[in-house]
Amino acid sequence: MKKPVLKTLGTASLVALIAAGSMATASAADAQSRYDRGDRQEQRQDRREDRRDDRREDRRDRDNRHDRREFRQDLREDRREYRQDLRQYRQQARAYERWQRAERRYNAGRYYAPRGYQVRTWGYGQRLPSHYSRGYVINDYDRYGLRAPPRGYHYVRSGNDVVLAAVAGGLISAVIAGLFN
Repeated sequence: MKKPVLKTLGTASLVALIAAGSMATASAADAQSRYDRGDRQEQRQDRREDRRDDRREDRRDRDNRHDRREFRQDLREDRREYRQDLRQYRQQARAYERWQRAERRYNAGRYYAPRGYQVRTWGYGQRLPSHYSRGYVINDYDRYGLRAPPRGYHYVRSGNDVVLAAVAGGLISAVIAGLFN
């Protein structure tokens, strides 16, 4: 009978050993899961802080939106001012039509084109060569029924026509055809 008791004791001790080992494993796993929970809580806390930071950035974006609105408003005001300036320019330009037929003709003597040039008809937007600004400028525009040229422009005779051109660059802004005989 002693043999079976030893077997039973051996088996019982083996069972107790296995149980103790599994408890130790369970307590180690439990400790590990508690550690994991702590990490998870820290991660959650980090996410909450990130969300708070995102909200703060959203508030900053709102401030930036306000700045953008002010910028757009400034652009609108600039466009309005530009349109007003453009209207004023157009009103002034109506006084100087781009191409007009002279109502009356004047005698101003024979016309000789600058050396190397021929008589030709000029058009709006073209550039008048600098040779014309020497001896062909019309300073007594009242005598020929012309209005005073705008600042930075002068009248230049070209054949029987008169051209309103910029002093600097010679850009033509108006042509009065047939003013001279």
